[in-house]
Amino acid sequence: MVPWLLVLLQQQEFTLSLIVFLVAGVSDALDGFIAKRFNAHTHLGAILDPLADKALLVSSYVMLSLMDIIPFWIMVIVVFRDVVIVGGYLIMFLLYGSIKMHPLVVSKVNTFLQISYIFVVLLALALVVDITTFVTWLGYAVAVSSVSSGLAYVLIWTFKTVDDPEQLKHSPDK
Repeated sequence: MVPWLLVLLQQQEFTLSLIVFLVAGVSDALDGFIAKRFNAHTHLGAILDPLADKALLVSSYVMLSLMDIIPFWIMVIVVFRDVVIVGGYLIMFLLYGSIKMHPLVVSKVNTFLQISYIFVVLLALALVVDITTFVTWLGYAVAVSSVSSGLAYVLIWTFKTVDDPEQLKHSPDK
């Protein structure tokens, strides 16, 4: 759905963009529910699901920034956080092998805020309403939570490697 969303955004079809964004979000939530409810987790799904989520969010932030709809600095913070987390994970993987990854509460809050921000921006554009103040404050919340989340992962990985690098590795019997 990401390419379709980007084309719709580029064509300034904001109502359809909002619908595609919502359908992508609902289908992702439904997929997660089904996987948990019926214990239908797969290794491939564990890799592809977060990649698809990131593709949707990052591409939305980049496109809306390129269109001068959202501030460039918010896009940079959101993208840089993901680069730091993915880059940090890859470095840790190269150093220690398979790494335990557990989403942090601050990261879950950040994801909620990032999704909410894009949703509210698209909703305002689709309905042609001026909610600039709300969008501005939500943008600040996204920035603060993105920086906090990125720093939290960096600090956790740093302290775990200093204290006990073995904590980072997956145990085959768990």
